[in-house]
Amino acid sequence: MTMTGYFTHPSFRKHEMGPGHPECPERLDAIDDRLLISGLDVALDRREATPASTSDIELAHGRMYIAAIRGLNAELTEEIAAGGAEHLQIDPDTSINIHTWTAALHAAGAATDAVDAVLAGEMNTAFCAVRPPGHHACRDKAGGFCFFNNVAIAAKYALERHNLKRVAIVDFDVHHGNGTEDIVKGDDRILMVSFYQHPFYPLDWAHSDASNLVNLPVPAYTKGMDIREMIEAAWMPRLEEFEPELIVISAGFDAHREDDMGQLGLVESDYAWMTTRIMDVARRHAKGRVISCLEGGYVMSALARSVEAHIRVMADV
Repeated sequence: MTMTGYFTHPSFRKHEMGPGHPECPERLDAIDDRLLISGLDVALDRREATPASTSDIELAHGRMYIAAIRGLNAELTEEIAAGGAEHLQIDPDTSINIHTWTAALHAAGAATDAVDAVLAGEMNTAFCAVRPPGHHACRDKAGGFCFFNNVAIAAKYALERHNLKRVAIVDFDVHHGNGTEDIVKGDDRILMVSFYQHPFYPLDWAHSDASNLVNLPVPAYTKGMDIREMIEAAWMPRLEEFEPELIVISAGFDAHREDDMGQLGLVESDYAWMTTRIMDVARRHAKGRVISCLEGGYVMSALARSVEAHIRVMADV
């Protein structure tokens, strides 16, 4: 059995963006319930995340941007004290409440804690059940429900704090990880491979042609078997050639056919298959070391079943 960590924190359930918002605290409840019902929870080393330091967040984000997010939290606190609204809007889809700053720090911290634990040999793999998600957070801009880019921070942290030479990022969310691309493009120590529905959010993003990116835009209604063929043809040769010492996953489950946030056709077995192929590369080149961070997935049952399938492969149970 492979020891798998499960990193989370109570603050993730306190961050919310208003009634009816799809990126809601109940997502984590659905995952926890599924792990309990399936019995998979007993195979996991559950740990409470610590907050990331500002210096670690600065590996992926500008100092002024971090200060601006902190300042928005202070501004909202003052507005609430004066009888104002409980949320402060950042863009049409993204807002903060008074718990967002703390939750964002702990989400990034879950990713760096997982890096520490996996590279120390305390566990082979880790899943970070985090909110807010991160892969739309650019170096100096929040958006798409995201504030700090948890996966990019984890990759940079592994390189800078643990002196790894090569880290791969795998992103299988239905939306393109534009924030991750913005942060890692041109950094040859990082290989980012992804697929995503296109055209789709973020529509205004100009894709980079940097050599360390393998982007697979796919049209709406593409099914899992077609995506598997694309992954075999495009991802796998580059990952094998790159020989990563650690793989970090942006694990979005909104490409599931039941998730109406997108229009792709994946099912649980596709997520299990992708995880198996990622683990194959990790065992050959990275001592089996894989860290996964939750991104999208907004239909509770499909999300929970898909996360179970994903973790079951990582935990080898």
